Order: sequence, then C-alpha cells, then structure tokens
Amino acid sequence: MHDRLREPNSWRSLIWELASFERPSASEGERRAAESIAARLREHGAQARVEEERAHGGYWWPLVAANLCAAGGALAARRGGFRARSVGAVAAAIGAAAIWDEVSGGSLWFRRALMPHRSTWNVVADAGDLEARRTVVLIAHHDAAHSGLVFHPALPRAAARLAPGLHERSSHTFPILYAVWLGPVLVCAGALVGASRIVRAGALLALGASGALLNIGLSSVVPGANDNLSAVGVLLAVAEYLSANPLKGLRVLLVSTGSEESLMEGMRGFARRHFPQLDPGETEVLCLECVGSPYLAVLEGEGMLRMRDYPVQMREALAAAARTAGVPIRRGLRTVASTDALIALRDGYRVGTLASVDYTKFPLNYHWPNDTPDLLHWETIEHAIAVCIEFLRERAARDTLSEGGNG
Repeated sequence: MHDRLREPNSWRSLIWELASFERPSASEGERRAAESIAARLREHGAQARVEEERAHGGYWWPLVAANLCAAGGALAARRGGFRARSVGAVAAAIGAAAIWDEVSGGSLWFRRALMPHRSTWNVVADAGDLEARRTVVLIAHHDAAHSGLVFHPALPRAAARLAPGLHERSSHTFPILYAVWLGPVLVCAGALVGASRIVRAGALLALGASGALLNIGLSSVVPGANDNLSAVGVLLAVAEYLSANPLKGLRVLLVSTGSEESLMEGMRGFARRHFPQLDPGETEVLCLECVGSPYLAVLEGEGMLRMRDYPVQMREALAAAARTAGVPIRRGLRTVASTDALIALRDGYRVGTLASVDYTKFPLNYHWPNDTPDLLHWETIEHAIAVCIEFLRERAARDTLSEGGNG
C-alpha cells in the first residue's frame, strides 16, 4: 500500500510532492504548487493554465487592525462626553463592519484600503465537452494555512467529551469567529449608551482576539495534506478519468485556487475573471474541502458569523451521486469555517460542498503541524473521487436528455 501511495505521476504522489514544501498564501511556494498542478493536469489532457491574481495573503493582520481600531475607540469613549463616545462608537463600528465583511465573503474593503497586496496563483483547467452549454466547476485549493493555538486538536476533542449529548445533536462546532467580532460590537454598543463596563469588556475581548490572531500569523505553515491537498488529488483523478472516459454534453472546469486560506482571495480573483462568462443558470459549482478525514460528508451550509445553506438541489444531487457510487455519506453537518464555495454562493450560483470530518465533526488535523500525507484517510479521498465522477456523469446525462427534449 505504501508503494501505491507514492506511485509516480498519480494523484497520490502529487499530494506527497506538494506537502513536501511550504505553500503559504500568495507565496513562491504557492506559485510552485500551482505550476506543478497545472503540469500534471496537462499530462491527463486537460487544457490547464496558471492565472495570476492579487491578494494580501493573510487574514490575521486585517482582523487585528479591525480589533485594534475598536480598542482605540474604547480609549476614546472612556474619556467621557458625547463627542468622545461618538468617536469611540464610530471607530468600533468600523472595526465590527470590517470583520463582518472579511469573514462573510464581502468586498474586503478594509484590507484593500490598508494592506499591501502581492501575487497569488490559481490553476484553471478545461476538461469534458468544451462546446457544451452547461458547466460544472470543481474547486480545490493548494495554499496551506498557518497553525496557531486556537487550532489545537484538544479543543474540539474536549467539547465532544465534556458535552457528548450536545455534540451529537449539533450540526456544527462553536463559531469561534464570534469571539473576534464581539469585542468591537460591545465597544460600539457601550460607547453609544455610555456603559463603561461594556466598553471595557469589549476592549478586553478585542485585545484578546488580537493576541490569538497574532499567534496565528507568527506560527508555522502546516503541510496541508488534508486541507487541502486531498482535494487537489481529487481534481487530478477526475482529470485522468475524463481523459479516458470523455463526457459529452458537459463542460468541466477544474480549478485549484491560491490564497483560499486568506479568506478566499484566489477564488475572488477567479470570480472577477470568469464569472462574467459563466451563466448562473447553466453553471454548478462543487467545492472540495478537506476530503482526507474518516467520514465523507455533504455539507448543508457554511458561515463564520451568518450561516448560509447551500441550494437543496445540489445537496440532494451530491447525496444521490454518493448512493449510486456506493459511498457512505454523512448529512446534517455545517461548517463554521469559510470555503471557496461562499464566493460562488453569494454570486447566485448553485453550489455544493463535499468535505470530511472525524468524530469531533471537525476536519482531521485541521491547521495543525501533523496534517501530513501519512495520516490521511486515503479511502475517503477515493470515495470523494467516486462521488465527483458519478455527479459529473449524472450531470452530463441530464444535459443530453434535456437537449433531446426529454429532460
């Protein structure tokens, strides 16, 4: 089995290769990964290219700056007086609005105004029937995250152990980003009503969140085998399948984004470049995220602060593809992280996400230094490949039927 995992030119060997070097967002390592992925896709007949976009490359500095803006507002509000409290409330409101926009798939106006930007690299490959009317976009990402104490695997394990009943009933883990957003909100509210204790509590939360975010920014970059090289492997396997088994009636775009870990900056670049040519009425988007954990899942929705459910028809179509492929699938789960799917969802596309979790309802080794290929659940990745292929086959067959007047 070990020899099979490193089989030359296979999707498995690509995961090992890319995990061997650092790939932070908007970095030379990310560009190197993009070039390697594109070359592998071309070997399987896909028309692959690397597209350069712009990104800041991190999320901690914008969120730290927004929280420090609120902390500064707290200092102003504590001076007392209507004018000082108004200044404090406005500063905190700007911080709260910036955080909401950052983590909710917004325009990133705060970081665009204040933060430097550099190059990031997406891989975009055409496969399937290039003349087809309908398109399915499969999305993975090849950049890797920074670690940090907030990602310690003991935290979700403790939640599952200390409250097993609640954990079993819950559809998602605790939305930790509320702790980042709540400080500015409290400072703003306290300043408006003149409640110094609320202002003080908000300032302490904002400073605590800033410390946690700085810890992430200063921590090492993880290998990112599960998050998200497992999904990159699926893209290559699908390209290999389509090369040997051409689909008629369905165009397939295989996309691996850069700078996903800096709040989907690479996907935003893809959207600016390609969405004008992709009709939402004829395009479906399937996001692949962390598919190397023990249990494959069709996610119901996502949201760091506001939960957004994916369209029912996409969720059910993915579940049906899993049944046809004979793949066990988990349902009822949502993620409080953000994925590239959010950008397409906000732009009106039919979106679904295939992911995987362990018993904590969290991806395996999430943003932790042991996210290495040797700890992946390779069978789950194979199951994800099978579901994607069945989903594409069904979509191609449906398109052929509709063109024949029987759809």
